[in-house]
This record gives sequence, structure tokens and C-alpha cells, in this order.
Amino acid sequence: MLEENLVNAEKVVIRVATVGDAERLLQIYAPYVVNTAITFEYEVPTVQEFRKRIYHVLERYPYLVAEKNEELLGFAYASAFHERAAYDWAVETSIYICMDKRKVGIGRKLHDCLEKILKEQGVLNLNACIAYPRNEDEYLTKNSVEFHSHLGYRLVGEFYQCGYKFNRWYNMVWMEKQIGEHISNQPAVKNFNFIRKKVETEKSL
Repeated sequence: MLEENLVNAEKVVIRVATVGDAERLLQIYAPYVVNTAITFEYEVPTVQEFRKRIYHVLERYPYLVAEKNEELLGFAYASAFHERAAYDWAVETSIYICMDKRKVGIGRKLHDCLEKILKEQGVLNLNACIAYPRNEDEYLTKNSVEFHSHLGYRLVGEFYQCGYKFNRWYNMVWMEKQIGEHISNQPAVKNFNFIRKKVETEKSL
């Protein structure tokens, strides 16, 4: 476990996900696919596909879960912003919280831990791709943009009517947060598995 005071059952614990968490994490993610335009994915992935996604992320980046009393409440992870080597210092961040557990600080706690690990890896830029409505509706609000703004992200671009879901067109925005110094001889980004034991041992999350 990556949190101090683990004996406190009321405390939300952040830990690294495993492929064994896939079924429960998919239960968290599925309502976003079925009932919202927060994700532009149309079909709920299978458990097998979700396991593959977790495994793929953990080959290079952190994939974290929030847990309380052994119940998974949300997850956050990083993925490549772009596959070309010049983009190695930038990642795309994603975060999903149980529908009935939002707005109680779990998302912030997950993101803070994710950011801390990414900074330890040497990542400099966090990027978030966010579905954005021209007018809020029952499928999509502007809450995600507001959430990321509170975390220190800034809006860097908006794409108009590029996402189609529920027979409606939605915009998409990119937001960015810089978390490190950009220098001429930039050290290479460390693989998550290279530092994983360190952050778990030090309970730095």
C-alpha cells in the first residue's frame, strides 16, 4: 500500500493497479461509456480488453486506483501523448471516479499521486483531452474542464464539433500542466517500473 496510516479503515488508499482489478474498474468506467459523452467510446470494452489496457499502461507509466475498505472508488493513469521520441516528456492523463463518489476529493487525491510519480519519472508536461459541450446537457457538462483548472491545467486549444455521440456533436479541448523544468540537455524519462519499487517503499504517494 502506498499510503501512511493504513490502519485507518476510513482513509482512502492510493495504490498501483493490477490486471486483477480490471473487472471492478470496468464497472466504474462502463457508466461513462453508456450514459455520458465524457468518453467518446461507444461500446463498453470487455474485461479481457480492459486487462490488456491496464497491462499496456503499466509497461511504461503509472496506473493508480483509489481504494477504501477494499472497495475501488476510481482510477487514474498516464499514457503517451504521442509515440514519437521527441514527445517522451509529455503524457496524456485520464481519471475516472465512481459516479456516486465524485466531488469528495478522491479525484484530486488520485491526480496528486499520479503527478508525483510522473514528476519522479522526469515527465514535464501533463495533457488532458476533454470532451466539451457548447451547451451543457444530460450527457456532458463542463465539470471536467473546471476540475482540471483547479488542478493547475490551462486551456491550450479547442476543436469544434469533432466528437459525435448520442446523435449530438460535441467539442473537444486540450488542457496542459507543466510540472518540470525544460532544459537543453533534458534527462531521459524513466520507465515507471524503474522507480516503482522506490515510490512503494517510500510510500511517497
